[in-house]
Amino acid sequence: MNIEPLHGVKGCIFDAYGTLFDFASATRACEDVLGDKLAPLTNLWRDKQLQYTWLLAAQERHRDFYQVTADALDFSLETLNVSSPGLREKLLNLYLFLSPFPEVEGVLKHLKGAGLKLAILSNGTQAMLDSAVRHAELEGYFDAVLSVEAVGVFKPSPRVYQYALDRLDMPVGAVTFQSSNGWDAHAASAFGMKTIWCNRYGQRRERLPGSPDREITTLSAMPSLVVGSEAPTG
Repeated sequence: MNIEPLHGVKGCIFDAYGTLFDFASATRACEDVLGDKLAPLTNLWRDKQLQYTWLLAAQERHRDFYQVTADALDFSLETLNVSSPGLREKLLNLYLFLSPFPEVEGVLKHLKGAGLKLAILSNGTQAMLDSAVRHAELEGYFDAVLSVEAVGVFKPSPRVYQYALDRLDMPVGAVTFQSSNGWDAHAASAFGMKTIWCNRYGQRRERLPGSPDREITTLSAMPSLVVGSEAPTG
């Protein structure tokens, strides 16, 4: 694993779901109802959510991400034969208040203290992202919280990554893009960004254009790659 720092970094752009915010925290909050369907529902819901964004983009159609999330949940509940009064509504509401991963605030604080511009770039709607950031009390760390809704197309369209650069007013070589999604990291790399793949889930490398510059397992390792020092723990 390459641990050499990346040079010339002035800004860091983060994916939201699975990178900063734990999408599994919604289903975990319903463990008492889901029982042994917890893991299958978590995984199928996420997989179908992403598949719908790709298929919509391929058809040159667009729906907001909250509707996509609801559609993916409906498919998953039906497929797994999960039915409980109020469960659907509870899960969708919980998705607006996902928990951040434990290291996130410390990492953001360290990066911000080093003078870097920070942004989120996500398929989520603006309302979804604002809710997650506010719930996690991370508002003060970001210079921009960016939704693909402003572009009208989901990742991995190059237009999405260009939108982030335009909003931050930074050249492509001055930013790093962080995502837990291998396909997202590859796409940002193919676009021209320096990319750090936060491979939280032990995935294999994608066979896609682009290649992440660095691979880590949590964001805790990220500051040493962009500012040359690790974020303090505890």
